[in-house]
Amino acid sequence: MDPAGSDFPGVNYNDKKIEKEKGELMMMKNFPSFINENSDKQQVRDYLKAVSSVNKKMLKPQFHATISTKFREHSKEELSKIAEDFMIEMGYGEQPFIVVFHNDTENNHIHIVTTRVDNQTGKKINDSYEKLKAQKALSNTLEKLYGIKSEEEFNKLLNYKISSINQFETLIERSGFKLSKNTNDEKFLTILKNGVIQRIVSGTQLVYHNKKNEKRTGQLKAIFSKYKSIYSNKVFKVEDFRKQEAMLPEEKKKDDWTPKIEFESELQKKLRDVFGIDIVFHHKSDIRPFGYTIIDHKSGAVYKGSDIMKMNKLFDFTSEKMDKKWFESLKDYNIPNEASKILLLNFFNTKYPELEIKEFMLFENKKQKSKETFNPIRADVKEYLKTQNEEDISIVKSEDGKYYVIHSRQHYIGELESMIGEKQYQKFLNPRLETIQEKESKEGQEFKTAISELLFELMKSSGNSKDPAENELKRRKKKRGK
Repeated sequence: MDPAGSDFPGVNYNDKKIEKEKGELMMMKNFPSFINENSDKQQVRDYLKAVSSVNKKMLKPQFHATISTKFREHSKEELSKIAEDFMIEMGYGEQPFIVVFHNDTENNHIHIVTTRVDNQTGKKINDSYEKLKAQKALSNTLEKLYGIKSEEEFNKLLNYKISSINQFETLIERSGFKLSKNTNDEKFLTILKNGVIQRIVSGTQLVYHNKKNEKRTGQLKAIFSKYKSIYSNKVFKVEDFRKQEAMLPEEKKKDDWTPKIEFESELQKKLRDVFGIDIVFHHKSDIRPFGYTIIDHKSGAVYKGSDIMKMNKLFDFTSEKMDKKWFESLKDYNIPNEASKILLLNFFNTKYPELEIKEFMLFENKKQKSKETFNPIRADVKEYLKTQNEEDISIVKSEDGKYYVIHSRQHYIGELESMIGEKQYQKFLNPRLETIQEKESKEGQEFKTAISELLFELMKSSGNSKDPAENELKRRKKKRGK
């Protein structure tokens, strides 16, 4: 995109997305009636420039924001509503702005473009601490629309049974908060979320529990012993470079960047999803973990891992690693069985051999895609079968001869026949059969046309345009009448 300036390049950028069918105009607010969804980009830009021209000091009046959701967690309609409320929270509710939905990445997201010059007063809208204001505005919007209240969420965490301040810090950080010691008084702790202060907590509010729940610890041991033999306990490293990549493009990635490190395994995911047991490894730099913490959301308690089961007895550590973005994408695939896992593994190792994905890095996931996600997938597959142009679609064959669809942008794998139906599937398997049927249909149509032309010639030869058989019938009726 061109640098922000007085020419509103954000409008041009989003319009190009719409032209390429990778974007959709969802909303135009506070424009005059002669500027609407049918207006071209130049009219929109000219109007924003006209509003901005009142303030001669503003050299870069464009406000351009993006709101993105994780994969498909929010629809384009939901994101548009979020954008509208977000703009009100940011103080831009009365400004002329457009909202454009983009579908060209694996994350649903919208772009918002407006002017920083108040269209009523001509003054600059206050943009001090804008990043923090945006985080706060988005938090308020989500609370209003979905009831996601950070304060209530944090109050629940205060009731968890912990035995140290380190356990408390692990607990709240796993829930998206951050703990910072108050520099003026170490007895108080500052709690932040997305850089915004949520609360200042006195250390006396934290209650430590050192007495173990023997019944629950026994249950945890039994769960660990059973499920480590069912799901892979092989642990690999996940490197997160997204903070650096947000500041510099991918091509400028540097070897000396220090990523945020996590350690993951399929067993951890299953314990989280099925039992609400979250396992957090502790490590220094990128060295193998030296211990782990268990957060038991079911009982509301935090345990030192080794008190339940020795780490090396529960987990098998490997030297393998994966980029965080790829890890999140692969984890989102629906992988209902071993056959799907093997197909997906072979597909990625063929298409992206540099990733060096191992089987234990793909986690079983029986959760089905929503209807809102599945219907566009099916439409893309049908279009691909017609044109072969959909770059996100791949069709692969399993060892038992079945064909599967892989939609890399929507993170989907499934049987082709169940998606397109038996009739279309047979045409896919036997394209020659479809050609024969088309030929027979064409020949049948040609035969009907030939018969029609022959009858027309007979009518002409009889001296009128009526059917000869009809003339013969009238002649016989007339003779009987005599």
